[in-house]
Amino acid sequence: MPMKTAELVPVRPEANEYDPYYDRYISLVPGADIITTLRTQLDQTTAILSAVSEEKAGYRYAPGKWSVKEVLGHLTDTERIFAYRALRIARNDRTPIEGFEQDDYVRFGPFSDCRLVDLVQEFGHVRRASLSLLRNLDENVWSRRGIANKSEISVRALAFILAGHELHHRKVLKEKYGIA
Repeated sequence: MPMKTAELVPVRPEANEYDPYYDRYISLVPGADIITTLRTQLDQTTAILSAVSEEKAGYRYAPGKWSVKEVLGHLTDTERIFAYRALRIARNDRTPIEGFEQDDYVRFGPFSDCRLVDLVQEFGHVRRASLSLLRNLDENVWSRRGIANKSEISVRALAFILAGHELHHRKVLKEKYGIA
């Protein structure tokens, strides 16, 4: 029986496992233990966002920019989409996966009408589901590749993108919204 992820020494994705665009996220992820990183981020991000007031959650640092709630909704939606991509590729589904327009997802999402506490809880549920999926992948699946948004990508790269995308937006929340 193949070894499960938790028993492996994790490996960072190689540059040829993803479109160069995603290096902006993958390069932010420290180390190679992506499962531990994703689990640690869950605790950190939910703690940071749980400390934000409902009033501050509607804050936009400039006209036309996303509110704190919308940033969190974007993180959650993107996590779902990239975990779905990882699932499809892990199950050897060779059907190309289309891209998505992040601004439309935010524009048509219910985030502004939701309580921040509910959005934080939803993010936690989605991250835990991603962790459950990734923890149970066999060793040989991590390097499996498929096509998403017209580019080849590996399951391993998708996991690192999840972590790096979150780190990118946490940095934005700190620098532009004053949320540490």
